[in-house]
Amino acid sequence: MNIEIDKYSGFCFGVVYAIEMAEEELKKEDNLLCLGDIVHNDKEVERLNDLGLQIIDHKDLKNYKDCKVLIRAHGEPPSTYQIALENNIRLLDASCPVVLKLQHQIKEGYKKASEINGQIVVYGKKGHAEVVGLLGQINSDAVLVSSIEDLSQLDFSKPIYMYSQTTKSPNAYDEIKSEIQKRRTEHGFNNPLEFVVNDTLCRQVSGREPQLKKFAEKHDVIIFVSGKKSSNGKMLYESCRKENPFSYFVSDINEIYPDWFVGVNSVGVCGATSTPLWLMEKVSNFISEIKEENSL
Repeated sequence: MNIEIDKYSGFCFGVVYAIEMAEEELKKEDNLLCLGDIVHNDKEVERLNDLGLQIIDHKDLKNYKDCKVLIRAHGEPPSTYQIALENNIRLLDASCPVVLKLQHQIKEGYKKASEINGQIVVYGKKGHAEVVGLLGQINSDAVLVSSIEDLSQLDFSKPIYMYSQTTKSPNAYDEIKSEIQKRRTEHGFNNPLEFVVNDTLCRQVSGREPQLKKFAEKHDVIIFVSGKKSSNGKMLYESCRKENPFSYFVSDINEIYPDWFVGVNSVGVCGATSTPLWLMEKVSNFISEIKEENSL
């Protein structure tokens, strides 16, 4: 049985930057505070916790003073920086450059939309750290859309400036965009200048979906490794499952069953942008042990 780890899977550069920043700081200090999970993978969070990384909630930030706090790749709303300023907190800012660019774009778009009585539409997951940071840039004066069902909240007679969470599926974003255009037309509003769709997806992340589909096609079984909190993980797993029905979502080796590999010639191991390589290697090694036991 051949076992292959997808070379394109694993941390995106934003997550790598945040983790490296944490590790460098923990070489100098015994502990470091981090605002929210540094990555949506419990196993990686546990590893960093063992090094001294302490996760704190946003609601608790105001209780800290005269200390260092790491900001993860997802970015933060202005309120976080204001609390830090008031409490003499030194922020180690690992916000992803792609997210920071989107934050700037949405602020500029909000100014333009306000001048013409328009509305801001954000396609993303409610409560996701990146989305919270985005909405915070414009005082949450936007319509958050997670699915086509949410489009009933829109006023199609008003101009629309549309943005997406950086890690969403390109196909899903296109579907939402097409449905808005369709409904605007049905309501008699066809001016393209009044429906501005901004390309705010991270290309490093969105490019993984077609690559992962090819990877899923060429193996008998796919083991998709991801934390259960990862939105990106759920999206990419669904892409794998559509191409290969023998795709299984696991967070660690204790969720793997030997029966999955009976009569199988090839296994592909892949993961989300929040999945560490060491965890995929751990899964691959575990499957190799199952293979050896079955051959005895």
